[in-house]
Amino acid sequence: MGETDPYARELARQAREQEKLRRAAEAEAKRRGRDEKLAYEAARAQAAVDQTSVIEHEVEQLTALLRTAVSANQALTFPALRQDFVRSIFAPKAGLSRETPVPRWEDYEPEPPRGLRGALGFGRRGYDAEMASGREQFDRALRNRERDEQRRLEKLDRARARHEERNERESVRVAEWNAGVEERRNAYRDRDVEAVEWFVDQVLAASVYPQGFPKAHQVSYQADTGDLLVEIDLPLEDVVPAARAYKYVKTRDELTAVPRPEKERHELFASVLAQTALRTVYELFASDAEGALLSIALNGHVATIDRATGRDVHPCLITLQASKEEFGQLVLTQVDPRACLKHLRSLISPNPYELEPVRPLVTFDLTKFRLMDGMDVVAGLDSRPVLLDLTPTEFEHLVRQLFEAIGLESVNTRPSQDEGVDAIAMNTDPVMKGLCVIQAKRTAKVVPYETVSALAGTVEHKRAAKGILVTTSWFGRASEAFANEHGRLELLDGANLVHLFKEHMGLDVIPGPVPPKRRPR
Repeated sequence: MGETDPYARELARQAREQEKLRRAAEAEAKRRGRDEKLAYEAARAQAAVDQTSVIEHEVEQLTALLRTAVSANQALTFPALRQDFVRSIFAPKAGLSRETPVPRWEDYEPEPPRGLRGALGFGRRGYDAEMASGREQFDRALRNRERDEQRRLEKLDRARARHEERNERESVRVAEWNAGVEERRNAYRDRDVEAVEWFVDQVLAASVYPQGFPKAHQVSYQADTGDLLVEIDLPLEDVVPAARAYKYVKTRDELTAVPRPEKERHELFASVLAQTALRTVYELFASDAEGALLSIALNGHVATIDRATGRDVHPCLITLQASKEEFGQLVLTQVDPRACLKHLRSLISPNPYELEPVRPLVTFDLTKFRLMDGMDVVAGLDSRPVLLDLTPTEFEHLVRQLFEAIGLESVNTRPSQDEGVDAIAMNTDPVMKGLCVIQAKRTAKVVPYETVSALAGTVEHKRAAKGILVTTSWFGRASEAFANEHGRLELLDGANLVHLFKEHMGLDVIPGPVPPKRRPR
């Protein structure tokens, strides 16, 4: 037993040591697991901090849209539009720039006989044959090299010529561009419409906004008054981050967005719209070093989908008009954007988040229509004219004269490519002013429903305040219901025309056939 005791004790000691090592390994594994978990949680928490920083930066950009642009004071000018021509350096491809290697005779020369065999002259005939073959191969390599080098030089010359041609074309392009800029600058000074509108396009295109801001715009310049009309697309409400911050929830291992309060989102969105409108006017006036812009009228729209109808809409949310002198009195780095717009007597949507529109303060641009000179149809009428006896063109001009007699400024459009518009009328009343598109149908049959719905599309496309469909006949119930639901369509049938011509022009007209009696509903 005494001899086995040390052995047993050693086994016990080894067992204890193994157990100690096992426990130490388990403790180390647990420690590493805790460290890895802590590192993972720290990384996830840092990810939440990083995403929050991104959102805070985006919001900071949105709140400083106007102030940043004004402080930068980087107005675009005609000289800034000039381009410098820098002749590019010719850098051919590696295969063309390196000379074709010259063959070395050492690579073709045969090894002469050595030792006793060479001393005695044995193998001389074979060596001479190898020498001749080597010489022939070397000469062939020289000829091939000369041919390849000639080809390389020819390709190099062609590449250099193409490079010089590109340089020359770029030089001509830059010179023509600069000449065009200078020509437009001179025309701009003379208030040339094309030159002013071109430069305004350049200014608007050069303005840098955060991601998500549209760049669509239209401009129209009146040379006689120095008035500029600008229509821009404003950003949608999703330009404001929906989250205020992000936090890491350990229990679910999730990055969770902390929502931005609805009131805060709405206020920031309204501020963004106001800043964008003011910034646009500021950049245009600041860039007008030549003094062509005396006042700017701006309509800010949003291109979106009506949540109620699913249809594309383009409501005006901000409209303003300011002279250069009045706008120059503003300290834009210190103003509250919405208060500033109210100071300028602007109209602002009371609820832009719900796309509640306002009526533009400015006159519509009539250049989008193909206009024609008016015809005096009334002078050629007898005492009781029959409208169906008129030609379609005569009827369209007579309708235009009727709206002129009512008190609207009216003109006819050209008969081709009129896009469903026969005349346009402008209500110049300071409260109710707006553009009306007019379609005249001289017919003895009921006006189809499709004609009415098509006019509704034209009203939307032309962004008109109202569409008026005039006919010598009548409309069906479906057409009348559609017009009532639309809200911006006016249907004038033959009976209405009789009263309108009598009241406003003193004409006793006969419109057309009497419409059939309708069945009771």
